[in-house]
Amino acid sequence: MEDKRQDYYFKKAKEENYPARSVYKLKEMDERYQLIRKGDFVLDLGCAPGSWMLYLSKRVGDKGKVIGLDLEEPKIDLKKNMQFIKRDIKKAVGFFKEDFDVIVSDAAPNTSGIHSIDAAKSLELVRFSFKIVKNRLKENGNFVCKIFESQVGDDFIKEVKNCFAFVKSFRPQAVRKHSREFYLIAKGFKKC
Repeated sequence: MEDKRQDYYFKKAKEENYPARSVYKLKEMDERYQLIRKGDFVLDLGCAPGSWMLYLSKRVGDKGKVIGLDLEEPKIDLKKNMQFIKRDIKKAVGFFKEDFDVIVSDAAPNTSGIHSIDAAKSLELVRFSFKIVKNRLKENGNFVCKIFESQVGDDFIKEVKNCFAFVKSFRPQAVRKHSREFYLIAKGFKKC
C-alpha cells in the first residue's frame, strides 16, 4: 500500500526541491494575508527541515534576512541571506538582541497520538514563541504559529488578540484532513 504521505503537496514539494510539504501552508497564508515583504528580517522558530526558510529567503530577497532556529539541522543548503542557530525554543527567550519584522513558528512537539497531551505540548512551544514575539517583534510586525485545536488553545488566541490589530485562525489547504492543526495569523503587533 502506498504511503499516505505521498499526496499532492508531498509530491509537489519534492518536484520543487523543498524538503517538506509545509511550505505550501506558509505560501498560502502569505499570499492571502501579505505577511512577508522584501527586505524583512524574519525569525523562523522550529525551522527544520527548512522548507519555510527557503520560501522566506526568496520572499525577503537579498536585502532581507532569515534566521532559523531549531534543535535539528535543516536539510537545505543555506543561502546568503539565511542563518541557522541550533537552539531549543524554550531556551531562546532573551537570546536575540535584534528585533524582527516577522516571526513564524511551525514548531511541533514529538507527538504521542493522545490529543490532549499533544495539544498541551504544542501549546507549550507556542507560548515560548509568543514570549519571543513580545520581546523581539517590531511594532506593526507579523506573527504566524502552528497550534493544535483545544480549549487551552482558544485561551491562548484571546491572549494574542490583546497584542495585535488583526488575529485570524486559519487552516491552509495543505494541512492533512485528519490533522487537528491550524495556524494563528497575527498582524500589526502593538506592545503589550
